[in-house]
Amino acid sequence: MLESIRNLVEKSAFGVCSYLGDRFGIRTANIRLYFIYTSFVAMGSPVILYLFLAFWLNIRNSLRAKNNLVLE
Repeated sequence: MLESIRNLVEKSAFGVCSYLGDRFGIRTANIRLYFIYTSFVAMGSPVILYLFLAFWLNIRNSLRAKNNLVLE
């Protein structure tokens, strides 16, 4: 039950932390803590980076979906 709630929250929060964790083999919780701590230290600049990565992942997924439709 708790795992399904965690997966839902990760997907609705753009999935940036889970994507980075899967890509680099780091626990997702550690990446989230990094973003939180650096946001406090750097006055919010990692939040801008997070939003940029979320936008990039969304565009990339959209382009892949369009390419799959063309190939089918």
